[in-house]
Amino acid sequence: MTPAAAEGVAENTATPSAPRPRKSVTGTRRTVAALFLLPALVLLGALVVYPIGYSVVRSFYNASGDGFAGFDNYRALFTDDGIRTALKNNIVWVVFAPAVATALGLVFAVLTERVRWGTAFKLVVFMPMAISMLAAGIIFRLVYDQDPDKGVANAVWVGVHDTFAESSAFPKAHPGRESPLTPQGGGFVTKAAVRTGDWVALPLVGVAPDQMPGSAKNAVRAKPAPGKITGTTWQDFTRGKGVGELGAVDAAELGYPGMRIEAVRDGKVVATAKAADDGTFTLPAKADGAHLRLPASNFQEPYNGLDWLGPSLVTPAIIGSYVWMWAGFAMVLIAAGLAGIPRELLEAARVDGAGEWQVFRRITVPLLAPVLAVVVVTLMINVLKIFDLIFIIAPNSSQDDANVLALELYRKGFSEDQPGIASAISVFLLLLVIPVMLFNVRRLRREVRR
Repeated sequence: MTPAAAEGVAENTATPSAPRPRKSVTGTRRTVAALFLLPALVLLGALVVYPIGYSVVRSFYNASGDGFAGFDNYRALFTDDGIRTALKNNIVWVVFAPAVATALGLVFAVLTERVRWGTAFKLVVFMPMAISMLAAGIIFRLVYDQDPDKGVANAVWVGVHDTFAESSAFPKAHPGRESPLTPQGGGFVTKAAVRTGDWVALPLVGVAPDQMPGSAKNAVRAKPAPGKITGTTWQDFTRGKGVGELGAVDAAELGYPGMRIEAVRDGKVVATAKAADDGTFTLPAKADGAHLRLPASNFQEPYNGLDWLGPSLVTPAIIGSYVWMWAGFAMVLIAAGLAGIPRELLEAARVDGAGEWQVFRRITVPLLAPVLAVVVVTLMINVLKIFDLIFIIAPNSSQDDANVLALELYRKGFSEDQPGIASAISVFLLLLVIPVMLFNVRRLRREVRR
């Protein structure tokens, strides 16, 4: 090989030189990045960093802000009854609200996966997410209204209750003037014992004509029967001044249909009867010498449902409204994760003889574990800051029982003018949220590495 050819080969086999880096027109890349990040950093510092720092500093000062209080404000977190109730309720929220919302979201996502109208169902379930907390609070304040004619929850509850336990038609009935009845144990009993062959009058008043049962007929004086006790229980009132005779059955007066009558002797019920539509009743001879009693069951007030916003149920009721809003959020995320599961695994399990429950429990749920963790952690962070629903739904009478840390922060800072304790609560809330956020960040990093 000639020297010229060798030189050409050497030039061809030489390592190509690295391209020169292009010089940025606006300067170094770090400078450009800093310029782009500067507005965001300014906003982050003004809206996040500064408020956090100020709250931390303010939490060590007294209410007026001119005296150092040390850890007194933080000590109040565990000695103040209102804050302790709020902390207890926050624990209930963190344990139950995310778990129930995630469980419902999982069930909805799995059950609607194979049905044609699944998309429409998901849209309906997700729709509450478009409603603000304020609007949802107003809605559920009405839903939980005590009056069954206004509150949907009590309307349903009363309807179910009355299906199995009929309420009394005569809650306001009571004896009138010169009545042969006297009160006893919530009901009424005759002053004198009754005898066979007698006609017994059991007159009552107090039931408005428009509230009488539809089956009620004009009262009739029962005919005496040998060896038996007969009687009439009726509404002893006729409209119009001076109309009708007190203690006598008048033509325009109505009987009490279904009224229960008991014959009581020596504290024991020896016979019972039920009034007909015209108020007449008949008792056997063994009731001779007994007193007749109209038991308290005849006069029970109509069932008015549950006190959803009372001290004992207000927190579960508000959690229910939260689940109504956020179950759709959980369902959408879980449905997205469910769509990414390889169908071959599910079909292989079914071919091997696994039932649907086994497929769900041993394959679907484990594969959805990362998505479920995201949903639960997100909801946990959200419920730690819950404020709107409780402030709007809980009435003043039970707001103390439904109290949470975010609401107590507002009350201490604005209603009770204790900004030092309010700042301590805000710092405490931040400390509660940080571990959950760190867990979420670590979990996301592990997912990226995979």
